[in-house]
This record gives sequence, C-alpha cells and structure tokens, in this order.
Amino acid sequence: MDPLTLLDIPSLLRAEDRDIQSTVERYLADRVRPHVAEWFEAGALPREIAGELGRLGVLGMHLTGYGCAGASATAYGLACLELEAVDSGIRSFVSVQGSLSMFSIWKYGSEEQKREWLPRLASGEAIGCFGLTEPDFGSNPSGMRTRAVRQGGDWVLNGTKMWITNGGWADVATVWANTDDGVRGFLVPRGTPGFSTRDIKGKLSMRASVTSELVLEDVRLPESARLPLATSLGAPLSCLNEARFGIVFGAVGAALDSFRVARDYAGTRVQFDKPIAAFQLTQRKLASMSLAVGNGMLLALHLAGLKERGVLRPEQISAGKLNNVESAIAVAREARTIFGANGISLEYSPLRHANNLESVLTYEGTSEIHALALGHALTGIPAYR
Repeated sequence: MDPLTLLDIPSLLRAEDRDIQSTVERYLADRVRPHVAEWFEAGALPREIAGELGRLGVLGMHLTGYGCAGASATAYGLACLELEAVDSGIRSFVSVQGSLSMFSIWKYGSEEQKREWLPRLASGEAIGCFGLTEPDFGSNPSGMRTRAVRQGGDWVLNGTKMWITNGGWADVATVWANTDDGVRGFLVPRGTPGFSTRDIKGKLSMRASVTSELVLEDVRLPESARLPLATSLGAPLSCLNEARFGIVFGAVGAALDSFRVARDYAGTRVQFDKPIAAFQLTQRKLASMSLAVGNGMLLALHLAGLKERGVLRPEQISAGKLNNVESAIAVAREARTIFGANGISLEYSPLRHANNLESVLTYEGTSEIHALALGHALTGIPAYR
C-alpha cells in the first residue's frame, strides 16, 4: 500500500484522467526511469526526449487547438506528478515548454504567431523557453533591466536573462522587456543576430535539465515579433501561475517516489535479524511521510477542481506550491535516512529528488515570496518591500 491507495485517492479521479496518467507512467518507466540517474550524473538530457514527449501528447496538453490535446487540469497535473516522480528536470522541461513558452503564445500571441509556433512546440519539433528572470532581478521582475526600444517599425532589445530552463535548446524564446509603455513580451527565434545562449554548468540540482543564460545585444525584431495581447507585467506572471500549478502536482510525485523506494528498501534491508521496516522508528517515518504525500495530493486535486471551474486564484496556487514543495523536500530527506549511507548513492532516488527540490523551492516564486503572497491575502497588507 502507498499513501494514495491508503486514502483511496484513485477513486476520486475520472477514468480518462487515470488513463492519461497511466500512459505517461508507462512511457517513463520504459524510456526515462532506467537512465535518469546517468543523465543526472552526466549533467545532460537527451534532446530526442522532446520529440518523444511530443508524440506522447504532454507538451501543452492542457491547451486547446494548434495540435494541443485540450486535456483537463487534473490530467495535466497527474502527468506532472508522474514526470517529477522520475525527475524534476523532466517535469521542468515539460512545464517550461507547455505552461510558459506555449502558454505565453497561446494566451497573448497573434493568430499568425500561434499558427507558426504552437503545432511545432506541441510536437516537440521545436523547443521554447521563457526569459523573465535576470541576474539581479528574480523575485522582483518589475525591476528588470532588459529593455526594448522602438526604432522605426522595429524593436531593439538589450539585456540578459538568467537561469532559463531549455534556453540552450530553444528554437524560440519568449523574452520579457521593459519599454516606454511598460513590460512587453517578444518572440526571439534562435539565429536572430545579437541573440546568444550559454549553458550553466556546475549545478548541484536539476542536472538532468538544460539551464542557460540568454544574452540580447542590439537584437532587432519586427513589430510582428511582439506578443500583441501582453500589455503589462501581469502577462508573464499569469504564465508563471500556469507553471506553478504543475509544480503543485509534481512535488507530490517526487515525494511519492521517495516514499515508495524507501518503503521497499526498508522491507528488504535486514538489521538485528529482521527487516528495518519492522522497527517502530522506521514505521513512524513511513507513516509521517505517507500523511504528507496524501495531504499534498488532496490539496493538488482540490486546486485542480478550482482550476477546471475557472475560479482558481493566484494566492491559492501559492498555497499549493509552498505547502507541497516544502513537504516534498521534508519527505525526500526523511526517506534518505532510511537508506543510511546507501542513501547518498544515485542508485536510490530520494537524495536526487531532495537536491532537485531545492531548485523547485526557489524557482517560479521562492518559498518566501509565496509566504508573503499568502500573508497579503490573509491580512490585506503587502509586505514585499
């Protein structure tokens, strides 16, 4: 039994959503899980994964039209759960592709931009990234220094973006820049003169993922490259909420996998002539982890229901991300202790999950910022400054 069956959570799911979850789980078990520890150690991810995930139908799966599946919010969340149960880097690729790059075009792009990019991004033929964070501006994106200036009928962009997932692979980057009229979004295709990327090496987390710096030096773009419906900082923030929703489920996946491998190990590891699963302290650890996973899953499903009804609010997403990521890190660390010294080996997943979750805790809103978002909602007083 695991934390989900303990609470009979599968009975809460629609059959079509369970089918999508099972399809994603089978693909990952066959193609990704056997290799992900090697990719993590090598600090690399095979590019052909993009096409495979496109054929699986998970890239932009919650969007409609233009080759996207139009799946439910719950189905998308369950896919994120299965992806992150294997590795946060895999889920991050899918989140950035679908909920940041594709969503920004789907929500704020012109019809021509949608037709040009969305089918290719959905299939994995093209890869996208989302350039908002800068070296000196993460939690305060309104202070971004990247600037877009009108010159005749064109725009000229200068600036630097940092910690950009998929950046080194991206065929198109959604780049956010300050203008005289506020924040605007631009589609920057790879190969545009003045646009370059540099992959970030030496990571201790998210190693099975491409993370890059974007550099824009007098990048000249036509007016047709601007996202016409993105007219304020609210546009990129709404994209981040789409991605954060996937994290709410993804974190549960990392915690669930950590629990499962620790439980299985405890049943076979013998000390003092009996499996360590028979000891009270180990059972207490497993019980506490199971409660954290089950509670996180119930919260995720509740938020999915709100999203499907069109009433999900940003502070509710903050509650989900803050709770589930912090809980998942605690579960992964506790699970690692059950393995003793063996737990630091890549043979077992909990410490890899814990390392990855350190990044998840920070990106798309740090835990501190999400706590302040909740404080703002609860008191009516913004304490960001």
